[in-house]
Amino acid sequence: MTLTQEQIDFFSENGYLPYGKILSDGELETLRAEYDRTFENAFESGGFNNLSAETGADLEAKQAAPRQMLQIMQMCERSLPFRRLLYQDRILDIVQDLIGPNIMLFHDQALFKPARTGGPITWHQDNAYWKCAPANLISCWLTLDDVVRENGAMQVLPGSHHKPIWYDPSDTTILLDSEKYVDTSKAVVVDLPAGGCMFHHCQTLHSTEPNTTPQQRRAFAIHFMPPGTSHLDQPLPVGFSHPMLRMRV
Repeated sequence: MTLTQEQIDFFSENGYLPYGKILSDGELETLRAEYDRTFENAFESGGFNNLSAETGADLEAKQAAPRQMLQIMQMCERSLPFRRLLYQDRILDIVQDLIGPNIMLFHDQALFKPARTGGPITWHQDNAYWKCAPANLISCWLTLDDVVRENGAMQVLPGSHHKPIWYDPSDTTILLDSEKYVDTSKAVVVDLPAGGCMFHHCQTLHSTEPNTTPQQRRAFAIHFMPPGTSHLDQPLPVGFSHPMLRMRV
């Protein structure tokens, strides 16, 4: 067991676990170079989402939007170093302590907030979008830069994973109605060093604020699930997009 029983109990009660630095400086250097290269190519070609742009915006509008909350889905299919990261034992050992020894990938995503113009991510539960069952997926949120509240550190609402919130993700006004779903006075900001990580449950309410600093914020999220998980009532088979990352029988 990698985690202590105290850490496992903390996750079970609160729905998140700050872990701290998990990547070496050498790994950080490699992943930063890959991250920057991949986003530069994607920004030119349109192979990215700007979550701060209007829905359906064309490439020019996405590039020119005053706020930039840039997303690349399945980074592991564009970069071998990020593909290898999925199989990192240091990460999988922690995931195993939280969801068991058989681990599949749901998906991964790179989330980039440029300096000064980085846009926010409003309060939400991941599984309200995913609609996976059973709802016991775990996310590992990795940082390639030092993160604090001002440049987009993760904020969580402890214990919120015990109560799912279902909503229509096309209705963005629901996400913005924080008074209805979120007592922000109880929010916890998870500061992390570059190369650090935190883990959170798929029903934990979380958000990140705009990046108003001169420092960019590069983050990468890996979403893990046990075999047998269904998405929108459809079983997710093992394959290239959903590889089996660890199997212990």
